[in-house]
Amino acid sequence: MLTDLTDEEIVRRTLLDKEAFALLIERYEAKLLRYLERLGVGVREDREDILQNAFVKAYKNINSFDPTLTFSSWMYRIAHNETMSFFRFKHARPQVILSEEGGSLISELQDDDSDTSASAELRLSREGLAKAFAKLDARYRDALVLRFFEDRSYAEMSDILQVPVGTVSTLLYRAKRSLRDNLQEFHTSP
Repeated sequence: MLTDLTDEEIVRRTLLDKEAFALLIERYEAKLLRYLERLGVGVREDREDILQNAFVKAYKNINSFDPTLTFSSWMYRIAHNETMSFFRFKHARPQVILSEEGGSLISELQDDDSDTSASAELRLSREGLAKAFAKLDARYRDALVLRFFEDRSYAEMSDILQVPVGTVSTLLYRAKRSLRDNLQEFHTSP
């Protein structure tokens, strides 16, 4: 049965039977729509257009898929690149939308903070976190979304963002520090 196959097996099957690609779309559509929303694509129709472009690009380039990598990372990278192109084309800023799933990020921000009194004072509302998140540099925001909202490993993030694994670690460290600074700014401002 096709549904029991791994993504990489379906990719191999797609090379012989183009209809098999529909299963990959079915597996990734909801995940990638959620990812695009977290990257800041606020309008559902825009997310759907970006995702359609990403799937078309993946389908057209399926022969160039490197089977030593995961299809998941490859597909996320294509969707990520399409999203960045969308923002450049529209001259738009991401509209950050955060969900309840950011709890691990909040815990990590508080755990990393050596000043426990400042950590205790940090009141993290979803709105405050979204504002602080929106102020982040795009590469920091992307790294945090992939790690804490999409639960991607450092290796997957390296593949998606096309940076070395060591750079992923640095990006996450700087992103958390920058987000913490932004949160402090929102916390102290009236």
